[in-house]
Amino acid sequence: MRLPVNRHRVWQLVFDAVLIVGAWRLTFFLRFDKATPVFYRHLLDWQVVAVVVAIKLTIFVLFGFYNRWWRYVSTRDMWGAARGVTAASAVAYLVLYAFPPANTSRLPRGVAALDFLLLLAFVAGTRLLARTLIERPPGALVAHGKEVLIVGAGDAGQLMVREMQRNRQLHYTPIGFVDDDPRKRGDRIHGVRVLGTTDELPHVLRDNRPDEVLIAIPSAPGSVRQRIVEACRAEKVPVKTLPGLHELISGDLNLGRQIRPVQVEDVLGRQQVEVDLELVATYVKEKTVLVTGAGGSIGSELCRQLARLGVARLVLVDKGESALFEIERELVEEREFPAAIPVLANSGDRAKMRQVFERYRPQVLFHAAAYKHVGMLEANPLQAVANNVLATRTLAEVAVDFGVERFVLVSTDKAADPKNIMGQSKAVCEWIVESFALHPEVETRFVAVRFGNVLGSSGSVIPIFRKQIERGGPVRVTTPEMTRFFMTIPESASLVVQAGAMGGRGQVYVLDMGEPVRILDLAKQMIRLSGRNEADVPIVFTGARAGEKVHEVLWNEGETVGPTSHPKIMRAARPQIDPSWLEDALVELERLVEEGDTLAVVAKLRSMVAEPVRTGREAMLEDTLH
Repeated sequence: MRLPVNRHRVWQLVFDAVLIVGAWRLTFFLRFDKATPVFYRHLLDWQVVAVVVAIKLTIFVLFGFYNRWWRYVSTRDMWGAARGVTAASAVAYLVLYAFPPANTSRLPRGVAALDFLLLLAFVAGTRLLARTLIERPPGALVAHGKEVLIVGAGDAGQLMVREMQRNRQLHYTPIGFVDDDPRKRGDRIHGVRVLGTTDELPHVLRDNRPDEVLIAIPSAPGSVRQRIVEACRAEKVPVKTLPGLHELISGDLNLGRQIRPVQVEDVLGRQQVEVDLELVATYVKEKTVLVTGAGGSIGSELCRQLARLGVARLVLVDKGESALFEIERELVEEREFPAAIPVLANSGDRAKMRQVFERYRPQVLFHAAAYKHVGMLEANPLQAVANNVLATRTLAEVAVDFGVERFVLVSTDKAADPKNIMGQSKAVCEWIVESFALHPEVETRFVAVRFGNVLGSSGSVIPIFRKQIERGGPVRVTTPEMTRFFMTIPESASLVVQAGAMGGRGQVYVLDMGEPVRILDLAKQMIRLSGRNEADVPIVFTGARAGEKVHEVLWNEGETVGPTSHPKIMRAARPQIDPSWLEDALVELERLVEEGDTLAVVAKLRSMVAEPVRTGREAMLEDTLH
C-alpha cells in the first residue's frame, strides 16, 4: 500500500471526498423525492457524513486508489475501483447499521444500495473522464495489456508509441515518456506526456507505477542503461529494452518484436563503435563473397550483415552441418536472401576449396573459421595448428591463385602477447596475412581484425554464467582479478566489414575497446539482472586454467599504434615478418602435425612466437576507403 504523500495524491483524496459527500446527499434526494423524512434527516448531519467519508476514504487508500494517476486508468484499475467502492459502502453501511446515532432509525437498505451505485458511477466515471480529457489519445480510453513507461522520447521511442497504439496485439499501453532533455517535460508526443527526466525516474516510477519500463534509446551507453535498470530494480518494476543500434540494423524491422529483457550486454558501460556500413561496404556490393566459419557466432552475423549490403551471392563454408543448415535457412527463409550457397567443407581442405573457388569465383573472402576455446586447444594442439594455422595458409594460397580481391582474417586479442596455443596459433595467422599481403606479385589485399571477447558467442562466458544462474549457482569465476575486453557480436561483425573497406596491405586493425571488464563484476551484474542476489546464487573461485591470462592486452611489445580513417579503429604497425623464415617454419609445423608429434608441435609453435624473424622494415601504412 502507498499513502497519498504528495500534492497530486492529496487533490485526488479531496476530490474523492467530494464525490462521497455528493453521492451520499444525492442518494437521499433521489430516494425520497426531495423531501427526506424527519427520522432519516440525522443521516445527513455533518457528523454522520464525516464518518462515512472517513470510512470510505480509508478503504480507498487500503485498496490502492491513489497509487496511479487518473489519466492512466486501466481496465484493471476499473475492477479495483469496483472492489474498493463495494468494500467501502459495505463497511460504512455495517457501521451505521450496527451503531446508529442515538434515538434514530437505522440506515435503509435501499439508501445504502443507491449510494453504492452512485458512488461507483462517480468514482469510475471521473477517472475515465480524466483519462479521456487530460491525457489519452483518441481510441485509448482504457489501457490494453501492460502499461509501460518509455525511457527516451526520441525517434525510437516515438516509433514504439505509435506501434503500441496501432498494434493492440503487442498488449502494451504507453502511459508516459521519460527523457534526458528537460525541455521536453510536459510535452505530449502522440498523446503521451513526457513526465520528467531520467534523473527523476525513481520519483516518476513512484508516482505512476507502470507494469514495465521500456528503454527506447538504441544509442544509449551501458552506463545510462545501468542507471535506469538500478532505478527500476529499486522500485521492483520490470525493465525491458530495444536492442542497440547494431542489433536494430541487423535484426527484425518490426520494433515491437524486438522488445526484450535487459541483458548484461546492454549495461557493460562501453560505448559501442558506430560503423556506417552503407558507406564503407561498396567493396562487397554486387560481389560474390565467401565466408568461412559461416555457422559460427561471428561468421553467421557477418552473413546477416553482408546479405543486407547487397552482395550478389554468399558462399557459406562450414564443416558443422547443423550450424550451416541454420544460417542458410535463416538467410533464405527469414531474411529472404535466396543467393546463399551452403558448402559443407573444411576450409583447410585444399582440393575442396579449389573446387569451390573454381565454381563460384569469390571476389571477397572473410576467414572466420577457427578453433577458439583456450582449454580445449591446450589439450589438442595438433588440431589447433591444423585448423587455425595451416588452414589459413591453405586458404590464402587458394585465394591468391584465384585472384580474390580482398582477404579479411578474423583475429583475437589473444594473439597479442600470446601465452597459450590458441593465441599463438592466431598470432601466426596474422603473420601469414602480412606475408602474403607484402609479396610483390600478390594483388589480393590481406588484412586482419583483432578484437576481444564477443558477448554471447557460443561457449563464451555469458552463456555459461547464464546457465549456472538458471540452475541456482554456483557461478564459477576463475579469479577475482581476471579482466577481459568485450564487444557485441553485431559490433564485431561490423568492424570486420569496416576493416575490409580500409584495404591496407597486411595491416592488423584493432578496435578501441575501452576499459577491460572484471569477470567478477560481470557475474554479479548477471545475477542482479536475473532478479536474484548473491545469497541466492553464490559465486565460487576456481583458479585460472591452463593457458589463461589474468589480463588480456590488445598490442604486442614492439607494435606502435597508428590512426585510421575511423576514430575508434587503430592500426598495429610493426616490423615485417621475414617471409622466407615464416614459410620454412610453416613447412616444419605441417610435417610435425602429419607425424602427430604433439610435443614437437607445441615446442615449435612456442619458439616461433617467442623469437620471430623480422626484416626490420615497417609494414605498409596504407589506409584507403574504396
